[in-house]
Amino acid sequence: MAETPKKKGHIVMIPFMAHGHLIPFLALARKIQETAPSTFTITIATTPLNIQYLKSAISTTFSDISIHLADLPLNHSLYGLPPNIENTEKLPLTDIIKLFQASTSLEAPLSSLISKITEQEGQPPVCVISDVFLGWVVNFAKSLGFPQNYRFHRTQLHRYLRDADGTDSWSKFFPAQLAFSMKSDGWICNTVEEIETLGLQLLKNYLQLPVWNVGPLLPPKGSNSKYRAGKESGIALEECIEWLDLKDENSVLYISFGSQNTVSASQMKALAEGLEESGVFFIWVIRPPFGFDINAEFKAEWLPEGFEERMKLSKRGLLVHKWGPQLEILSHNSTGAFLSHCGWNSVLESLSQGVPIISWPLAAEQAYNAKMLVEEMGVCVELTRTVESVISKDDVKRVIKIVMDQEGKGKDMKEKAKQIALHMKEATVERGEEKGSSLRAIDDFVRTILQI
Repeated sequence: MAETPKKKGHIVMIPFMAHGHLIPFLALARKIQETAPSTFTITIATTPLNIQYLKSAISTTFSDISIHLADLPLNHSLYGLPPNIENTEKLPLTDIIKLFQASTSLEAPLSSLISKITEQEGQPPVCVISDVFLGWVVNFAKSLGFPQNYRFHRTQLHRYLRDADGTDSWSKFFPAQLAFSMKSDGWICNTVEEIETLGLQLLKNYLQLPVWNVGPLLPPKGSNSKYRAGKESGIALEECIEWLDLKDENSVLYISFGSQNTVSASQMKALAEGLEESGVFFIWVIRPPFGFDINAEFKAEWLPEGFEERMKLSKRGLLVHKWGPQLEILSHNSTGAFLSHCGWNSVLESLSQGVPIISWPLAAEQAYNAKMLVEEMGVCVELTRTVESVISKDDVKRVIKIVMDQEGKGKDMKEKAKQIALHMKEATVERGEEKGSSLRAIDDFVRTILQI
């Protein structure tokens, strides 16, 4: 009987508690296992409710990987979180800082997990991979003996940053996390070397640490893609594809603001009016407006009277409630552009399919992503920013005309997006002895932790 190869070490991964962070960590675990089969034991450690979510995602979408899942109990009460809330999905934006703060309570159970692994295997993990939002993990790992000018407009800053005065919760939490992250032995980035050359060079110069660019970490396409966002799909994949199949190439505008964002009621009506008057075909993943429960039932009063029925009868627009099969929509040849909040996962999915973007950043780092897409890559036109802005139907019609135009700037954006898609594909291709940059990066990362 062949002897089972001995594992060369244990990797512990600690993602932030948001679906948009958990799934890329699963994808990274898969890449590591593909790069170094049977070499590492991999454990993803997170809170119990997020473990349940990961189990579902693994059984349906990531069934080809073999990883361990470890519970890290979260101290809800100390930070004012309800007992059944352990990720950002059902948290209003105003309370997300509580989840960030509560993440520090995971240090004690993480310490117990590391001690248990060390006792069972006779050595500590060879590597701990933590989310950048969990900078405290770096300081914790170091304590265990693990080896060791840009212009922005004020409106491009998240409103909590604009209001920060040094005494607020955000000011108190994040500087320490970033400082801890700077003490790590390297950063893994979900991007591609060839598409962010300037930013990555600045990052490397600033960090003075290895930076492994292993992206794009995309979920597999298919009927179980709903697990990418932790949402129940509001439409059958087959129905969506059938609708797209009836449309001309590059004629459909896809609209989605991610799993946790939405726009204001007045903005929503202006967007609907602009879409209708523009005459463009569109798929709109729509949720209740800002200020309402994003997971509640959608009310017709939030749209112009009779809008959804008119779009359905004319087959001009497809409104999808809850969630839609995003990667499948973006990869269809009828999709010509993506009106997006510019969350990084959405940006990668769009660019990987060569689809240009209309940006409407709403929170987090989304405005920075949009700035790069517009100013450096030339694949994006900005519609507006934040939920506080005032837009008109004419604003909507103007940007749709620019991006969906088959000539002029629209054509140029499409060509640039296609070129980026080619770079992303090449980064993950292996031809004999030759490997793309992202595959080389994951190889180098694995070699590095094997040498520790």
